[in-house]
Amino acid sequence: MKQSVTEHQSPHLDLTAEATSIIYEGKSEFQDIVIADTPEFGRLLVLDGVFQTSDKEEFMYHESIVHIPLFLHPSPKHVLIIGGGDGGSAREAVRHEAVESVTMVDIDGQVIELSKQYFPQISKAIREQHPKLTVRVGDGIAFMREAKNAYDVIIVDCSDPVGPGEGLFTHEFYQDTYNALKEDGLFVQQTESPFMHRKVVHDIFVNVQDIFPIARLYTAFIPIYPTGMHCFTMGTKKYDPLIWTANRKRTFPTKYYNEGIQRSAFVLPNFVKDILYGEKDR
Repeated sequence: MKQSVTEHQSPHLDLTAEATSIIYEGKSEFQDIVIADTPEFGRLLVLDGVFQTSDKEEFMYHESIVHIPLFLHPSPKHVLIIGGGDGGSAREAVRHEAVESVTMVDIDGQVIELSKQYFPQISKAIREQHPKLTVRVGDGIAFMREAKNAYDVIIVDCSDPVGPGEGLFTHEFYQDTYNALKEDGLFVQQTESPFMHRKVVHDIFVNVQDIFPIARLYTAFIPIYPTGMHCFTMGTKKYDPLIWTANRKRTFPTKYYNEGIQRSAFVLPNFVKDILYGEKDR
């Protein structure tokens, strides 16, 4: 009998992956954790029944959430990552020569430890204790509330807006994020599928737009996420990605990101524009 892992992406849609083996199944203080080996995605991390990342396609997500904001900012010296316990965002952030420090705050230390054990390439910067990287186990919401004028770029690499991630999608959290950024800082957050989670996408954008001088949304292809079309919401105090010009050379190889992606990711289909602005602003 074949093994499988399934994410119930909606009451009417499931994504099921055949598993050659379930190599870990347990529960942390905050969530259920499953790690499975699959033929299509390689090793797959599942939290509370939701597919989070996998060896074969993780670069699409991590390069999108990290390099687009970091190359938009001309001098991203100090970076904060909220969440990101698998380590992929930290791995990508420390590759930037301009970056001097990366602080990662994740509430679930068990996810960090399991990622170090079972996802060695994704968690590379954590495992190797990269000198730019500081890892803290704790409440990212509380950490953000206390930070003032401290970071050039903040990356909110969180799970879905339920359970431990719910408080990361509020007006109050985005105001705290604004306060934690320097005067020309910017932030980005993963914000679900624009096809399946239209109200969530709209409400987040309205909140960010209410606080930041510039609010933008961009998309990327993430195969394990609902419908494969994912979006990221950006709030920025100064730099508009729609008028970006290259400010420094990329000195490391990438699999997904390039300068064309930096620009084209912000070109939105009309149905996504309708979610954000309504038909009048197409």
